[in-house]
Amino acid sequence: MNRNITNFIRFFMDECIPPLIRDCKWFMYPFFYYAYRGKNISQVMDFKKLAYDFTPEEYDRFYSSLDSISRNRLTDLNKPSLQFILNNISPEAKNFIDIGCGKGYLLQQIKSKHSHIDLHGFDIKNFGEAKDYTFKKGNIENLPYADKSFDVVTCCHTLEHIIDLPSAIKELKRIAKKQLFVVVPCQRFYYYTLDEHVNFFPYKEKLTSVLRIKKSECYKLWGDWVFHGHLD
Repeated sequence: MNRNITNFIRFFMDECIPPLIRDCKWFMYPFFYYAYRGKNISQVMDFKKLAYDFTPEEYDRFYSSLDSISRNRLTDLNKPSLQFILNNISPEAKNFIDIGCGKGYLLQQIKSKHSHIDLHGFDIKNFGEAKDYTFKKGNIENLPYADKSFDVVTCCHTLEHIIDLPSAIKELKRIAKKQLFVVVPCQRFYYYTLDEHVNFFPYKEKLTSVLRIKKSECYKLWGDWVFHGHLD
């Protein structure tokens, strides 16, 4: 199910259904059962409560074992967000890293349009063979790269999953030399959401206030926030 459809479904459920019903466990249970193929329903429904007590190994194991229908998507990026990133990469950029790269879809698109850029991917899970880019596995809160290692850093649909958000943002800014792109959903908080999210950004200022990059812009594109920070 592509991102545009899921954003529409999320908007309908979050904005049109009364909160008393929308955040009721028994109302949401069939949606979770379908979205997670009937597996580990109790754990994923209570993820927002359980995640804060996970060890790094348990957190890694949780995400490695997920089998949700969202994993069928090539990317979580919608088309306007993808085009914004592709069109705004500095022509002077020599290297690029996607933090939370998933299956490498964004990196493949970068390769097609900016073939001269040295590409890198980083994720908590290895989703398969990395093609045309260098891949490393680990946690965003402790990135294995030197300061200002990459001209361009992207982090798309990842920060909403991170328990230690300040550390993750500090690491993203630390390794970025020229540009930082961040994409997150424009989403209000509910306890029962079909996405393992623990951070919510219902309005632009919530995102810009945690990223704290003075020279930046942030746009709402088809239900997602797209942040572009200039670090040079």
